[in-house]
Amino acid sequence: MNDVVNPDTYESLAISPRENGLYVVSLNRPSKRNALNVATIEELIRFFSGARMAGVRAVVLAGEGDHFCAGLDLVEHWKADRSADDFMHVCLRWHEAFNKMEYGGVPIIAALKGAVVGGGLELASAAHIRVMDDSTYFALPEGQRGIFTGGGATIRVSDMIGKYRMIDMVLTGRVYQGQEAVDLGLAQYMVEGSSMDKAMEIAAKVAQNLPLTNFAICSAVSHMKNMSGLDAAYAEAFVGGIVNTQPDARARLEAFANKTAARVRPNT
Repeated sequence: MNDVVNPDTYESLAISPRENGLYVVSLNRPSKRNALNVATIEELIRFFSGARMAGVRAVVLAGEGDHFCAGLDLVEHWKADRSADDFMHVCLRWHEAFNKMEYGGVPIIAALKGAVVGGGLELASAAHIRVMDDSTYFALPEGQRGIFTGGGATIRVSDMIGKYRMIDMVLTGRVYQGQEAVDLGLAQYMVEGSSMDKAMEIAAKVAQNLPLTNFAICSAVSHMKNMSGLDAAYAEAFVGGIVNTQPDARARLEAFANKTAARVRPNT
């Protein structure tokens, strides 16, 4: 088994391969509410750096225990008594991990429950789809801790909910949950039962897409968001030219032309 996807080579993450290239990647520090320490970030970098080349078609990102992730391991940070230079480089490793997730081209569906707080929300925001259950709550309590965000909240969370809502969350520690969280864009789905079940359902569906198509959707869109409108239009045309003429797509297009493919229908 490729070392990237070999469960035996991880400690802070629990890696569970499923059928058809689907993997469940779980934060495995439940006694710490899955707080993100240095070791966990390094394992996230390793897995998501090599996932696509290792044949991973889709990932469900979850947390062991009752919570998804309570954020930065504040105890580790406090004990380390880091210098500004040291912590800047810790933050850069967080960005490395989350950029590998957002731009890596493998669909990531986050199954959220309990705390999605601080760095946990930054982690969740690097996934492409987020599913929450009725226990899930979102917060950015950095202001009350005397610290500042360092894992991309200013980039991704503000993009999801707006700059001023993000600032409000950090300043006041405001908590969002339930339908309000979905309406704001913190999650795309809310379920009464298990968020894991819904996330697995979505992951199984998207894993059936062509890998090159998923790669474009889960990397090019984010890159284009960082471009000017003119540059994004050019890049979209370029990516579309490659993806829309890939040989593996012809059978699917033929099925549509022959009216044997599933049609898009309204929800019932």
